[in-house]
Amino acid sequence: MNAAPHPSPALPSRRSLLGGLLAGAALAATPAALATPAHASARRAPTATRPLLLGTYTSAEGGGTGIGTATYDTATGTITPGPVITGVENPSYLALHPSGATVYAVAEQDAGAVTAVALAPDGTYEVLGTRPTGGSGPTHLSVHPTGRWLLSANYTSGSVAVHPIAQDGSLGERTDLVTHSSPPPGPGQNGPHAHQIVTAPDGGHVLAVDLGTDTVYTYRLDESAGTLTEVSRAALAPGSGPRHLTFHPGGRSAYLACELDNTTVVCAYDPESGTLTPGPGQSTGSDTGYPAQLVVTGDGSYAYLANRGPNRLTRYAVEDGGAALRLLDTVPAGGDWPRQLALSPDSSLLFAANQRSSTVTAFRIGSDGALTPAGDPLPAPVAVCVLPLP
Repeated sequence: MNAAPHPSPALPSRRSLLGGLLAGAALAATPAALATPAHASARRAPTATRPLLLGTYTSAEGGGTGIGTATYDTATGTITPGPVITGVENPSYLALHPSGATVYAVAEQDAGAVTAVALAPDGTYEVLGTRPTGGSGPTHLSVHPTGRWLLSANYTSGSVAVHPIAQDGSLGERTDLVTHSSPPPGPGQNGPHAHQIVTAPDGGHVLAVDLGTDTVYTYRLDESAGTLTEVSRAALAPGSGPRHLTFHPGGRSAYLACELDNTTVVCAYDPESGTLTPGPGQSTGSDTGYPAQLVVTGDGSYAYLANRGPNRLTRYAVEDGGAALRLLDTVPAGGDWPRQLALSPDSSLLFAANQRSSTVTAFRIGSDGALTPAGDPLPAPVAVCVLPLP
């Protein structure tokens, strides 16, 4: 987590031509088209180019000027830069609406906010407006599977927020804000630090990962009122610093990247109660590091971890139906400080956003899950998020 950039005023709506980069089916995708096929058997053919969106800090030295765009070759992984979606401040994390028609961005700054951007089939975009999150330093957001609610996590203030989503993708006034006031902060922490909020595969529970309290909170979302009610919490090892939770496609296991003690934790998940049960921390394959995020292939066979510091990507085999991870190897991330990972929709490619080297690197995923660098790194100012569009 970087220090939050300075606050900025609400954003005006604006429209700009993207030169056809985001045109056609890429932005008119239906919810069914957004489903992730099995990675080994669903290779995209014939060769095509697909869009990427890139998150950055606009207020950081050498940072971007909005949400970056690019395209990638689905066969080779080669990335080609495109224009910038301007008028969006500090979009350090991005999430796509299930319709594919709107992207949402956090404004990671003292006066935290979330912004909606409409992506039209003709390749134009429109900033639909910004709403305050009620907290500071939001680092993560996600869209509820119904497409009706936007969930965001305020790192600096240790809170999670809910906003309603209108038919046109725009955001309404916040309907809830929950601060993680207990348990007390973990060793070396000065308070709660909510780092992620995500809906479980069952759709009935929302989980918030808090690095400051070493806790994952499970909530039920009232889909009529847009309010959160806590139903359980999972305690991680003191000082472990849980950062990012990723579910196995089977829905009964999840994997935590723990930033402060350099471990990966396999968790059992009960869809009925929403209870998360963490196992012991296990090796990342590097003696030191600051794990950022895990991703799992669409068929649930392999998991990959971005580990900052050693700048390595860890490959795990997923075993026991998702209940176990077996460390296979690590490979260089191809850049400095891999902050975030993303898989192509068919899980044939892995992308890493490398914050300190200002690059995005791509890797082909073999039938055995092995990673092979694909093409040259894409220069991308202070790249902290990469979002492949379907």
